[in-house]
Amino acid sequence: MQQPPVPEPRSTVQLTLTEDELLAQLERRDLPPEIIEEICQSSAAMKSRKVCVALAAHPRSPRHLALRLIRQFYTFDLMRFTLQPTVAADLRHVAEEQLIARLTSVTLGERLALARRGSQAVAAALLLDKESPVSRTALENSRLTEAAVIKALMRPNSPAAFVELVCHHPKWSLRREIRMALLRIPHTPLARALEFASTLPPPLPRDILHTSRLPEKIKVYLRNNLKERK
Repeated sequence: MQQPPVPEPRSTVQLTLTEDELLAQLERRDLPPEIIEEICQSSAAMKSRKVCVALAAHPRSPRHLALRLIRQFYTFDLMRFTLQPTVAADLRHVAEEQLIARLTSVTLGERLALARRGSQAVAAALLLDKESPVSRTALENSRLTEAAVIKALMRPNSPAAFVELVCHHPKWSLRREIRMALLRIPHTPLARALEFASTLPPPLPRDILHTSRLPEKIKVYLRNNLKERK
């Protein structure tokens, strides 16, 4: 009598590997798609937040799976995801948008942590936070760019407290383009505006003052000072 075929044994990767071993597997960029699928189908594996972040960040993970996981991430899982070097640019953008949308509802301590350790986009979004310590911390973020600082300064709702922070910052206040931006906005103090204008070739601040939103008294003072320099 013919014996019934013996079913092939199912892979037991998800049943035998620990969280650390799964994470080590997911560090392999050449991980076979069937292993990724198996991990996805394991309820035990998917209970690990670290595994879910690594899975969504893996370049071979299906896009629909990555998007579903991103929508379920906690705040700091989102932050860790955006900092993964293997994450596709479009997925990183989705995660950053979701994280930025949550900023108004997270605690001060969480915003401070995000300002310190978050991606460039998240740090930039926190520059205009209502709490000065958050803005100050975001200015120290190593991923922050000069362009992001200038964009925040030029926003119509850029608060005086933030402008003051940038005016006295040991790094950003020395940048030529930022000094030019500070001469264009209304909250730059006279002493700092005078100092910044003095470091630029006279034709440059003269041109800037034509469209500057500095108070008229300060612009008159700066123009007179520029005439004396000439």
